This record gives sequence, structure tokens and C-alpha cells, in this order.
Amino acid sequence: MTHTRFAFIKAQWHADIVDQALKGFCELIPEAQVDVFDVPGAFEMPLLARDLAESGQYGAVAAAALVVDGGIYRHDFVAQAVVDGLMRAGLDSGVPVLSVSLTPHHFQETEHHMAIYKAHFVEKGREAARAALGILKTRESLQKAA
Repeated sequence: MTHTRFAFIKAQWHADIVDQALKGFCELIPEAQVDVFDVPGAFEMPLLARDLAESGQYGAVAAAALVVDGGIYRHDFVAQAVVDGLMRAGLDSGVPVLSVSLTPHHFQETEHHMAIYKAHFVEKGREAARAALGILKTRESLQKAA
């Protein structure tokens, strides 16, 4: 597992916050083992996640986005579609696809909220890395036991 490659997809909406998830991810998984892919927004992540997972090049795929409430309830169906699509990409490909896609209820582009979510995304990136490594370790042990 030491030479496993990982794919990390980042939505570009609120990139200053979303990019922090990659920072946290690379605190646990060496940056040299991570290929980074940018997409315009969260809605574009599941298709690319599926393509990357099916490529056979990655042990796991992580996808990060911040889907905010713009006041018209669009965020509800976008967030649900993204999480469902990422889950389906993992199930269909057999490769773990991890979501670092968050939908805060009351996000405002204030200095205070920006600082909170930047720190939160670093931690969520770490959590995704732990999950990726944990899933790979468990699957590896299952293969050895078979």
C-alpha cells in the first residue's frame, strides 16, 4: 500500500476554503502520491470521480466541495446529487470514493465564517485521508485472508 496513488478532486467554487481539504489530506498522505484535479463546481465531481476510479490508477478518490445556500434551495438538490453520485462511483467501480463535500446551513462570506470553514476543511481533509488509508488497509487484509 505504500506506493498507492490517490486522486483528489477540488471544486473551484470557494476554492480558498475547499483547497484547505487538500492541505489536510496531504498531511497524512504524501503529496507525491496525490494527483489533483480541479472541476468548476460540486456537480461535476461524481463523473470525474467515476472516471478516475475506473482508470485503475488510484487506490482511492477524494472529492471536496463547499455547497452553499444561495437562498433559492438549489443547494439541497446539488448536495444530495453530489453525495449520491460519489457513492455510486465508488460502488460501481469498487474503488473507495470519499466525500469532503459540505453544505453549511448559514454560511456567510465574512472573515469569521471563512476562517471557521478553512480550518474545518483542513480537518475534513485529514479525515478523508484516514478513511482512505483505513479502507485500503482493511481491504488488503481481507485479500490476504482469502
